[in-house]
Amino acid sequence: MHPFLDHPGPLAFAHRGGDLGHPENSLAAFAAAVALGYRYLETDVHATGDGVLLAFHDSRLDRVTDRTGAVAELPWEAVKQARIGGTEPVPLLEDLLGAFPEARFNIDVKAAPAVGPLVEAIRRTGAWDRVCVGGFSDSRLAAVRAAAGPRLATSLGPREVARLRLLSVAGPLRRVRRAPFAGVCAQVPERHLGVRVVDRAFVRAAHRLGLQVHVWTVDDPTRIRALLDLGVDGIMADRIDVLRDVLGENGCWTDGSTGSSTAIGTT
Repeated sequence: MHPFLDHPGPLAFAHRGGDLGHPENSLAAFAAAVALGYRYLETDVHATGDGVLLAFHDSRLDRVTDRTGAVAELPWEAVKQARIGGTEPVPLLEDLLGAFPEARFNIDVKAAPAVGPLVEAIRRTGAWDRVCVGGFSDSRLAAVRAAAGPRLATSLGPREVARLRLLSVAGPLRRVRRAPFAGVCAQVPERHLGVRVVDRAFVRAAHRLGLQVHVWTVDDPTRIRALLDLGVDGIMADRIDVLRDVLGENGCWTDGSTGSSTAIGTT
């Protein structure tokens, strides 16, 4: 098992830092998640026009900040003037890695220019064991793997997820072992384009191949419970308070500040 996945019970991911009243992908959001006991944080990366790596979801500043413009066309000197939600600066990925040294980061690489700076940031900070890189592009993930090597954990790309899904309904597993999966986990939505992705057969197929299954983004308690019943290994949520409570009710919340499993509301 890659060290990134070495954790008792299901992994609880704070998606973009979670929604506890702080702007997404802000230092304040991540700090609130860590204070709640989270040690798995999900974020995204883009590179500025001069190669500075940001923890930022959108390709443009417009939606979440008080500035406008394409991130890839702007220098860092301009981007650092922007405020998420009008109040919070756009963080550098290296600042997040340094601010929360006990946390593990799931990083969605959003554009090809971010690949090189991302691998360099991981190398400079020595964060190999606490980063998993994912994304919605097979080519970007292949570039990350080529640059970083097997020391870095990655999730499956879209084609690999499709292959795993087909395998789960068609089998047998021995037919795909000739072409190993490159990642350590499948990070998927419950459904895609109206088609169910995550069911018991999908989880079972992943586990037989040594892969974890992480599902995003789930905030409804009923859906969280159903996914836990299927045996998924991780859930990403915006409502991180809800996810924490449901995991606690099931006796599988692990408080990052103590490393102990606790049932919320019990002694």
